[in-house]
Amino acid sequence: MPFPPTHPALERALAERGYAEPTAVQAAVLHSDAAERDLLVSAQTGSGKTVAYGLALASTLLGENERFGAPGAPLALAIAPTRELAMQVQRELIWLYAEAGVRVTACIGGMDPRREARALEDGCHIVVATPGRLRDHLERGRLDMSELRAVVLDEADEMLDLGFREDLEFILDATPDQRRTLLFSATIPRDIATLAKRFQRNAFRIDMVDQSQPHGDIEYRALRIAPNEIEHAVVNVLRYFESPGALIFCQTREAVRHLHASLVERGFSAVALSGEFSQNERTHALQSLRDGRARVCVATDVAARGIDLPNLELVIHAELPNDRETLLHRSGRTGRAGRKGVCILLVPYTRRRKAEMLITQARVDAHWGGAPTADEIKLADQQRMKNDPVFSEPSTDDDIALAGILLAERTPEEIAGALARMYRARLPSPEDLFEGSAPSERAPREPRERREQRERPERPDKRERDLRKTGGVPPGGVEPTVDKSFSRRPEEPMVWFRINVGRTNNADPKWILPVICRLGHVTKNEIGVIKIFDRETKFEIVESAAAKFAASVRRTSGEENVNIQPAAGSIQEMRKFAPNTDAQSKSDFKSGEERKPKRDYSGVREEKFRKAHRADRAAPSAAPSRDDAPKRAEYRGGDDRKPFGENKPRFKKDFKPERPASAPPPRTDAKPFKKKHRGAAPSGPAGDGGGRTLKRK
Repeated sequence: MPFPPTHPALERALAERGYAEPTAVQAAVLHSDAAERDLLVSAQTGSGKTVAYGLALASTLLGENERFGAPGAPLALAIAPTRELAMQVQRELIWLYAEAGVRVTACIGGMDPRREARALEDGCHIVVATPGRLRDHLERGRLDMSELRAVVLDEADEMLDLGFREDLEFILDATPDQRRTLLFSATIPRDIATLAKRFQRNAFRIDMVDQSQPHGDIEYRALRIAPNEIEHAVVNVLRYFESPGALIFCQTREAVRHLHASLVERGFSAVALSGEFSQNERTHALQSLRDGRARVCVATDVAARGIDLPNLELVIHAELPNDRETLLHRSGRTGRAGRKGVCILLVPYTRRRKAEMLITQARVDAHWGGAPTADEIKLADQQRMKNDPVFSEPSTDDDIALAGILLAERTPEEIAGALARMYRARLPSPEDLFEGSAPSERAPREPRERREQRERPERPDKRERDLRKTGGVPPGGVEPTVDKSFSRRPEEPMVWFRINVGRTNNADPKWILPVICRLGHVTKNEIGVIKIFDRETKFEIVESAAAKFAASVRRTSGEENVNIQPAAGSIQEMRKFAPNTDAQSKSDFKSGEERKPKRDYSGVREEKFRKAHRADRAAPSAAPSRDDAPKRAEYRGGDDRKPFGENKPRFKKDFKPERPASAPPPRTDAKPFKKKHRGAAPSGPAGDGGGRTLKRK
């Protein structure tokens, strides 16, 4: 349906921009029930909220006038949580109210405050600001709020999460009471509802978020990868989709710097965006994405809110977000205003449980699979080359003349081969991942109950549990259950090793095999059967490479939180191919050091026993023992000598030292000390210090 009747100047601006039909939230704020009322709106990201409150403010700011009057004290105030979102709001309001002669001033942290102060002094109609900078201008008396008619809080939940609650309350308290307050947020938690109840009057509630339904324009895909292949997976995902715009999210600034440098080195036109960059650098990075000079942006969560980039069709979570809100806001950078988008979650095997929890809490349907491989990327490149618009463009006379010259000197096969090489030369090379699978070849997702029932491991019977306790070497040659296996060189003798991960750690040969090859410096052809148990995994190494493998895993022991050791029952066999290792146990083999023989302390203990009882067998003239030794006073001489131990106090409380003759006599008039019962009130009359002694019942 077309837009409802609004201000003529705004209708012309919408027509020039190609807005034919309003979005759901735009139609809701233009409804007659919401006219001239405070609004509390919750809508999905990318639903056109900025244009929505711009249209809602038209009647309040312009009324029946065709254009704004002379700029003076601001009429409206729009507050956004981040600098990028504030600048985007400024651009949207400028083109929307351009026909009405609006002047919009931005007060944003990181910009020159003196220039902003001069702009406020010159006058404006709308101020777009971040909370911290706006409060600074208010405290310095640079902003006049006397003519303010409306206040807009955009992404209010994010502002509270960032700690701007005190600033918002200070700003709203400084605004006139007869203002109109519009609060827009992706969700309405308790803090937002409390803020709205305090600063809004009879607000009209608009809820455009259906919590039971995911974003219909975003396709979610979760790709299982090895922890050390995140960077390679990002490269292959970018090459597989070849989106005109892609946004990659990392958790830290250091991760952003590293991934950005890696992508630029591989030939991608990429920019970085994080809190450590100045406002000028961040503005140039976003502008290069809008102009098409850059195709990839690596950013922290600073770009997760409010940023609208054209042709952004791909969002990659290189590192999983911390909560569902961050996941939804990150993913909401694509699939905006009716456009389709793809959201990729790179899930290392160690983070799969967290990824499943995030997907469940966000109520999105994510398709699981492997990262695209190099062969699948090459097939996609071939299809894209055949459908390249260069073949459908009309040829000029110069093109036809050059084609005739080439055909006269070269064969068609040579010309086509040169064209293919030129096409591939401008594309970064894909990375070699282990046994990935293209998302397009994935089977449809099963229901969650059926998938959990299929993936839940069956409880092993008593016989299989006994086999695992014996190290997987059962009597009679009966082998335990093999989950996954790779047969390599069956004609060569093999040696068993074990790694301390199993089914409880989501063990899978797809990532175990690369770890074994990397830590042991062997190839896939030198690895035999891989057997996965609940808490460990056993695998075979050809005997000719076992010595090299054993030495390598000793040097890399502890890397990637895995520990590789010879399997139980194969220590003796290790001495055959590793003669320099005198392994007495698995711990000896792990350290690679020769254990010294244990010292026998039985003779030492027997000698101590003989020394302790030698005094009983000694002659009478020998020195007395400790109990029969004379006191120190006996050696000094004197008439008051006493045998050692006589009249010796047996307990500390029985010892009463004799008072010296010169000591004063004890006091008889002193009041005896009476201990009170802890926690009880005095039982005697007031003023007697407690009176009678309390007795415990």
